[in-house]
Amino acid sequence: MASQALIRDFEDLIGKENVFSSEADRQSYSYDSAVLAPVVPSLVLRPTSTEQLGVCVKKLYDNGIPMTVRGAGTNLSGGTIPDSTDSVVILTNGLNRIIEINSDDLYAVVEPGVITAQFAAEVARKNLFYPPDPGSQAVSTIGGNIAENAGGLRGLKYGVTKDYLMGVEFFDATGEIVKSGSRTVKCVTGYNLGGMMVQSEGTLGIISQAILKLVPPPKASKALMAVFDEVQDAAEAVAGIIAAHVVPCTLELLDNNTIVRVDDFTKAGLPREAGAILLIEVDGHPAQVADDAEAVERVLKANRARAVHVPKDAEEKFKLWEARRMALPVLARCRPTTVLEDATVPRSQIPAMMKAVNEIAAKYKLEVGTFGHAGDGNLHPTFLCDKRDKEEFHRVEEAIDEMFDVALKLHGTLSGEHGIGTAKSKWMEKETSRGTILFSQRLRRALDPKGLFNATKLVGI
Repeated sequence: MASQALIRDFEDLIGKENVFSSEADRQSYSYDSAVLAPVVPSLVLRPTSTEQLGVCVKKLYDNGIPMTVRGAGTNLSGGTIPDSTDSVVILTNGLNRIIEINSDDLYAVVEPGVITAQFAAEVARKNLFYPPDPGSQAVSTIGGNIAENAGGLRGLKYGVTKDYLMGVEFFDATGEIVKSGSRTVKCVTGYNLGGMMVQSEGTLGIISQAILKLVPPPKASKALMAVFDEVQDAAEAVAGIIAAHVVPCTLELLDNNTIVRVDDFTKAGLPREAGAILLIEVDGHPAQVADDAEAVERVLKANRARAVHVPKDAEEKFKLWEARRMALPVLARCRPTTVLEDATVPRSQIPAMMKAVNEIAAKYKLEVGTFGHAGDGNLHPTFLCDKRDKEEFHRVEEAIDEMFDVALKLHGTLSGEHGIGTAKSKWMEKETSRGTILFSQRLRRALDPKGLFNATKLVGI
């Protein structure tokens, strides 16, 4: 635990206003968006420069104090919950500069605390495009996106955060700055340490700067909403679109429970009687957009879509996508506890996974709303419950166990974008192998021999 003398050192280093030691402040950083018990840290630090960050890391490591790095705290798997009451939380939201946006060479250089949506908006002002768009983009930070390999609605066509990381700088356990990658399109200088930092969940180092690839924006786009009586028909239509070799930029599914809940809140005029809807957008060259939209509509109708609606203007299109982005916050209003999961399967297995989710929810007598990035196989079954009801929450835990067993049998994965943290570590060996766990632990011990970087996360200790 940080001593009073060390706290005074930090106050001198980064300013009293950036050292949080009161009970109320520390409570604020004891939890994230996962349904897990909070752990109150001993101290919270908010460096505002790269130099301050490096010194903070070194001082904590030299004093044997555990560290948990935190951006906006939107993590859904417990990755930003402190390891123990001795831990110090290091906030990166004070490192929030966009250092460079280069329109000639199509890259940007940013600090880790830059908010994703604000960065994308700045890029768009220069007629460029940064595609990764996690659902929490209005508050999530670039550093957190890298640490979790965040995805989003456009992942189907444009990929996820790792596909846009050209270079990274981070501090290791000794407080030394480590650099990997560059501003060039190709770079094979040394180990791909940037790749190692992606989805490392703050266990290998603390990111201080990133070089991100930018792309030209699409010239045209077209959105469609397909309405289905049965959720299985919608799931089969997703598989059909991919099988037809059409790659929309976005292909999202909402089941009936989600539709009704969202429409109650947003008044978006969604088809409340539908078993499911698909929200689809194709983009690119205008001629390609027209061809792709026509092909998608054919597949939708062949899979029993009873209506295919094209928004009449930009405002109506915005309302549709805003309704989709509201799915989680709206469902979270319905019961005291919302358990959002991240079951991800090969796209051809979406129908089987949807069927399994609904059967499992019925078996355990649970309310579930399912939505998600169906086009890339990433579903978000969301169980609505009350954790204080121990019997009900036990049924939720059993349902989730069974759901992940199904996902793995379908050659899927535990997490498409939320990470492992502590919430999913118990299933890691089921998906990988004992050798994978041991290899990862040896890697961590080599880079962090004291085990102070987010030590209980990802693969355990």
